[in-house]
Amino acid sequence: MMQNTHIFKIQRYSIHDGPGIRTSLFFQGCPLRCPWCHNPESQKMPGKIQTEEMDGLVLRLMAEIEKDRIFYDDSAGGATFSGGEPLSQPQLLFQLLEQCREKEIHTCVDTSGYADAKFISSLAEKADLILYDIKLMDARAHETLIGKPVFPVLDNLRLLSDRKARVCMRFPLIPGMTDTEANITGVISFLEKDTVFRKIHILPFHKAGEGKYAALNRENPMKEINPPSPERVAQVKAEFESRGFQVIIGG
Repeated sequence: MMQNTHIFKIQRYSIHDGPGIRTSLFFQGCPLRCPWCHNPESQKMPGKIQTEEMDGLVLRLMAEIEKDRIFYDDSAGGATFSGGEPLSQPQLLFQLLEQCREKEIHTCVDTSGYADAKFISSLAEKADLILYDIKLMDARAHETLIGKPVFPVLDNLRLLSDRKARVCMRFPLIPGMTDTEANITGVISFLEKDTVFRKIHILPFHKAGEGKYAALNRENPMKEINPPSPERVAQVKAEFESRGFQVIIGG
């Protein structure tokens, strides 16, 4: 399986990163520092790709994507670009999206939304589906916990809504952080008032990335946090549904 300093993992036969069976490419580099990140190895930014290296890298990555084409055709799947944050490497991302479109391969981009608005505009045009996280509405909490302002995330989501982009909203349900009533009410109100998006995936916190922190010799900020109970997940699901949202758990 091909890996390099810009794509830290290629995962085949994925069924949780968009519709159908997918090949997921995980981009190195992320501007955020979410405490619950399950890919902490992705956070460090890679070096810049030299112009003369870009074409060869794209060709090699496309060859990896095309290996699984039979599965995309049979399941209405495709390629997903995740991370890290794919928009931290916009030139590589957009070349891959263009190549996939030329070859009629469906594309998803999993993004935090923390990026320059011009890249979000390009994403609306080039990606078949955008998986977009909305985490915290309170500006102080967002900056304290995640390390960056919330306003670009919200502004970019409004932009995607105005463009009528194909967006799948996702809400990470993190005990003691995102699962407060004030935050849930804020997310619902924002989506209702500022966007056209009425379908959302609730992503309950899990400990799948726990071992990675030990491997990286890093303190796990979530070691004392347990996943939300099934009852709490059902309660939050019902809260969104009572306001007219279509809710899916996971994915």
